[in-house]
Amino acid sequence: MTKKITVLLVDDHSLVRRGFRRMLEDEPDMKVVGEAGDGEEAIRLARELEPQVVVMDCALPKMNGLDATRQILEALPHTAVLMLSMHSENTWVRQAIEAGAKGYVLKNAMNLELGPAVRRVAGGGTLFDPQVEQQTVLKGERSSGLTPRELQVLQMIVDGKSNKEIASALDLSSNTIAVHRANIMNALGIHKTAELVVYAIRAGLVDVP
Repeated sequence: MTKKITVLLVDDHSLVRRGFRRMLEDEPDMKVVGEAGDGEEAIRLARELEPQVVVMDCALPKMNGLDATRQILEALPHTAVLMLSMHSENTWVRQAIEAGAKGYVLKNAMNLELGPAVRRVAGGGTLFDPQVEQQTVLKGERSSGLTPRELQVLQMIVDGKSNKEIASALDLSSNTIAVHRANIMNALGIHKTAELVVYAIRAGLVDVP
């Protein structure tokens, strides 16, 4: 028997959670192991239940979904967070990615397919709703779980740009780029820039002129 994907549902509306639970329980390979109505409860239950996927609403009482995502992933780095939001603006998407979410789906979409989305992030992939303004395209499935922003930074590292140059190009701080660089190296298990460049090229994670 195939092991089921365990899911924690987080939304402050019980009726919404009930609808999502029904959608996921129709999937033969999924099991909802818990529900949370606010950010603090989400963190507590995630640590207790260690689900493979957390379906996280952005707007939550006590602590928002972005902050809850950060804390959950600090404790459970192998858990995948699928962010649900009413917001399609790029700012929200970027914040979700930077918090560590593997997916971002609009919860008001008429054709919301929650099961396939959960399956995708559980398998190590990423998923961004086609309606959101996502500017960076992932290169296949060999991204080793890097976010679109991390792949963008990786491309610039391979291009020989410094943290300061990358920060200027992306309108971010040098400290933020340093964090992205460290996260990329940790995700790929590489700790030297030269090795990182070679790996990125060989794995097809970047475009080479």
